[in-house]
Amino acid sequence: MRAWRAYVIGSELLRQQLNRELQDSDGIALPDYEVLVRLSECEGWQMRMSQLAGQVASSKSRLSHQISRMEKQGLVKRADCADDARGVVAELTQKGMDTLRSAAPTHVSGVRAHLVDLMTPEEQKAVAALFERVIEHLDLG
Repeated sequence: MRAWRAYVIGSELLRQQLNRELQDSDGIALPDYEVLVRLSECEGWQMRMSQLAGQVASSKSRLSHQISRMEKQGLVKRADCADDARGVVAELTQKGMDTLRSAAPTHVSGVRAHLVDLMTPEEQKAVAALFERVIEHLDLG
């Protein structure tokens, strides 16, 4: 129970802190930053909406609303999927990439200061292995 409660509280406090830092420095929310990161890592800066929802651990409906909001800010745009007429992709715009490049140092610094630097290298490996196992278990289930 101690491990579970520490995880629940600690992960929520960490997300709140990282979100606050991104909002203060660059005016972007952590969930939006995560979408920009995933799109920036893809060929053509685009990904199918259904795949993106899985990448950011969101429902398709919630992601659709998020993408609509981000479209209004000029950070992303929707496009038809080239290999499936019924599919839709989210595509990073140049403004979205510029926003990501501006916000990345703040985010990386926060992750290091509030998590990575608090762990030994052995703890980092253990945490990574544990959550990779959790992800694999839940993705297969």
